[in-house]
Amino acid sequence: MPPYTDNTYTLNNLHAVPLTGQSIAELLKTYPFIEDFFTENRLHDLGVFDKRSLTFAGFLDSIHPQIAEDAALDKAEMYNSFFDFIVQMKEFLDLDDSSAVHSIRILPGTDKSGAPEAFSEITLYRSEIIAIVGPTGSGKSRLLADIEWAARGDTPTRRSVLVNDKIPDRALRFSANNSLVAQLSQNMNFVMDLSVEEFIRLHAESRLVEDKDEAVRAVLEAANRLAGESFYVHTPVTALSGGQSRSLMIADTAILSSSPIVLIDEIENAGIDRKKALELLVSKEKIVLMATHDPALALYADRRIVIKNGGIAAVLETSAEEKALLAELERMDEKVYKLRAALRNGERVG
Repeated sequence: MPPYTDNTYTLNNLHAVPLTGQSIAELLKTYPFIEDFFTENRLHDLGVFDKRSLTFAGFLDSIHPQIAEDAALDKAEMYNSFFDFIVQMKEFLDLDDSSAVHSIRILPGTDKSGAPEAFSEITLYRSEIIAIVGPTGSGKSRLLADIEWAARGDTPTRRSVLVNDKIPDRALRFSANNSLVAQLSQNMNFVMDLSVEEFIRLHAESRLVEDKDEAVRAVLEAANRLAGESFYVHTPVTALSGGQSRSLMIADTAILSSSPIVLIDEIENAGIDRKKALELLVSKEKIVLMATHDPALALYADRRIVIKNGGIAAVLETSAEEKALLAELERMDEKVYKLRAALRNGERVG
């Protein structure tokens, strides 16, 4: 395939071809990080921000040859460098839909004694809730570690994990920026001296979110729907209660995190509206893996993975009978919730 040309410039990176016809204004809107490229290469001195309606090639053509020479600007080299930069940043930030994770398939290994695991394969899909049940120390954390590291038979369990039905490449396995799993532990202790707004805004900036004000609004609103007691943008994160901290992190993970899988450890102890928390996560197309000892939560899940002796002993779909039992458990939970609220408010109960 011959190299793509735009005016007098030869583009070596064919992945960048669809970008070349967009105006600078369009590119800035989609990829705000290119402003850093312009600044670092002193293109702002040459009027790039005043010529946003032009394509990048059009901007380069508008620079007088003598001005380009004085600025030591090689237009062809700058043209290639610019589009290479966008392509590389898209890959680094996982902004390319073709690389999105749609499913995770787990292939069996062995338990602690070396016996084969009791399943053929498990496929996890977005917007699905999976409960992980088993005694303390049974191997729930090991299962999540295998998924997070996209195991290839090279972990103690000898399991293998496929991403989108394929063996994941090394870049995905060891990416610090785009981890497969976002883990929310029981204790969320903040050590940064930031307000809630500053915390959310920093995460939004790191994800190159264009409308950071909307991100702050959306995360705070979602967090307050989960928390038992409201908090505000100016509240220091170090002043949040355990339930408030957990609600903030769940909302932040659902709305801003790129990780397709979310692990929540014992959400029943979080002091939040756990059902709303799960609904929020699946509404954002997350795969939710929930380690729990709560029977209502285990039955609320679409499936539950039973862990024994370090291995997966069973994979059970929640039956119609179990869903009927769940409705009864939820009614009991509602009674307990109302009693707890009444006691907290100093009311008498009977």
